[in-house]
Amino acid sequence: MGTAERHDAPEYGAVAHRTVPRRREAPDHDIPADGHEPAPQPARDAVRETVQDRPQHRPLWVEEPARRRRMPDPVRNAAVRAVLFIAVTLILAMTAVLCTLAGSWLAFPMVIGSVTGTVLATWGALDVWITRQVWNQRNGVVSVPSSTARALRRERRRARHQARADERAKKRIGRADSTGRLSHS
Repeated sequence: MGTAERHDAPEYGAVAHRTVPRRREAPDHDIPADGHEPAPQPARDAVRETVQDRPQHRPLWVEEPARRRRMPDPVRNAAVRAVLFIAVTLILAMTAVLCTLAGSWLAFPMVIGSVTGTVLATWGALDVWITRQVWNQRNGVVSVPSSTARALRRERRRARHQARADERAKKRIGRADSTGRLSHS
């Protein structure tokens, strides 16, 4: 929105809600793409646009569903750490090269820092890989229908339900045995 549009903008609180079809233009902007001659544009001072005549602006973005599932939190945290280590290491290495070319005394500390950063960056990349493997092993791969983790969870769930049912049955039997009778008669 340029200065001219801002100058003609409606007062605070007023809203324009009218859609005007836009004419497609070729990349040259003064040659219309549909082959028709462009309509002459009146001078801005001669005709003031009203709020209803303004075209409705397109939204800045359109939300789309994600193509892949989000990474688990521990894996994402490890990935962020690794990216930070790698970025700092690259900055240290570039600074070491530039200081060496300039003959600065900072070249040696930067080389030591970049070697340390390389070790940390390698550790960070391994941390992402190991964290991902551990998470998959503990929580299973849910995306595959025949996942063994899903079958194990199903078995555990059945065992828990069966244990609860057995415990409830024992409590019922225990109440019946405490009076010595099965009924109140």
